[in-house]
Amino acid sequence: MLFSPAEWAAIHNSLIVGIYVVLVSLPPAVYLGYVLARHQFPAKWLVEIMVNLALVLPPVVTGYLLLQVFKPGTPVDQCLRHVNIKVAFEFPGLVIAAGVMSFPLMVRAIRLGFQSVDPQLETAARTLGAGWLTTFFTISLPLARTGVMAGCVLAFARSLGEFGATVMLASQREANRTIPLLIYTLKDRSEGLPDIWPLAAVSLVLAAAALAVSEYMERQGLRRESN
Repeated sequence: MLFSPAEWAAIHNSLIVGIYVVLVSLPPAVYLGYVLARHQFPAKWLVEIMVNLALVLPPVVTGYLLLQVFKPGTPVDQCLRHVNIKVAFEFPGLVIAAGVMSFPLMVRAIRLGFQSVDPQLETAARTLGAGWLTTFFTISLPLARTGVMAGCVLAFARSLGEFGATVMLASQREANRTIPLLIYTLKDRSEGLPDIWPLAAVSLVLAAAALAVSEYMERQGLRRESN
């Protein structure tokens, strides 16, 4: 048997976390990507810093800050418990940690997608009587779909490899282990070192496939712009 039940569980957790990250992050990422691509406002620099901060902060620092927000007893934790949601050291913590770390990549890709759309097309639609929402969903978003899809792929790939913030926020329970967390656990066991290779291979395959898809989408977008 190639993988043990614990390893299959880690692979399953990683894939499910990646899917949840994309689904939860996509709406705000599309909104922010469009706003940053199309609008100028006084606090834009501050918004950009907040969006991209996770890219430059050490992941463990990001995880520590998230832990201070979601740890038991905080106002945020108490509010979430009213709807039966626990974040710290639970499965939702995996999604939040991975989502925060991958969100900047998603927003950057989507922003580039919107920047590749000719603003005159949107202006023409508005001139012909289309409202903002109609213009956005019929002109802007379809033409920026390559950037949106590339952002989803990058966020999914980044969430698969997330470790630093996750180990701080959600690593206490064995059932919450993802591929990186399980590899980190196995490296402390002399008999577990050989088991790392299959997990490393899975990580390499998933990461390479995601990057290949992202590169293909980027090339398709450039090709469409040149036509």
